[in-house]
Amino acid sequence: MAVPVTAALVLLAVSWQVAVDGPLLGVDRAVRRAVHGARPNSLLDPLGHALSDLGSSLPAIPVLLAAGLLAARWWRRAGAARWWTPLPVAALTAVLIPLLVVPAKAAFARPGPLGDPLEPGQWGWYPSGHTATASLSYGVAALLLARAARPRTARWLAAGAALLALGVGAGLVWSDYHWLLDVAASWCLAALVLWALDRWLPRPGAAAPQASGASSLR
Repeated sequence: MAVPVTAALVLLAVSWQVAVDGPLLGVDRAVRRAVHGARPNSLLDPLGHALSDLGSSLPAIPVLLAAGLLAARWWRRAGAARWWTPLPVAALTAVLIPLLVVPAKAAFARPGPLGDPLEPGQWGWYPSGHTATASLSYGVAALLLARAARPRTARWLAAGAALLALGVGAGLVWSDYHWLLDVAASWCLAALVLWALDRWLPRPGAAAPQASGASSLR
């Protein structure tokens, strides 16, 4: 329970500070100053932009949906009764992301790091949509595939999804697209969703560990 409790507490604390323009936002300003101090003529700028782009709907959502299709095939070979489960889970995740992020952006209406005032009807920067898209898309994709994979493969999938989520967040902060707390809030939000999904999803490989699909995965 430590992960969801910590994520929920951090998310509540950060959201409260954003809402009241509290002192915790000084962390954002300090991180931004540090990043700007390291950025002049940096060769890391293209990498930061490239990492940020991995959090856009393209390619994150197609990867999620493709993983759902592949996971359904793996689950079927692993002997799962409801082998089709990954298909609606992937599709619903794609729908859930904007439902979680867009209302919060509109409600908090937080200006971005550049300080430009929001235009009428414009969404704010909190929480980070790209971070949420990356964390949930790649995280759910890895979770669905890992259910019918060998332990070593499952660990690699989890590590890859975590690195992508961290990389997108770091790229957004480095490129001055988002405040650090915008990114941290989306990480916490994704952690809560992934924790709940991990508890709910069945483990098809447990029923047939020697099935052809499961045994072929390394």
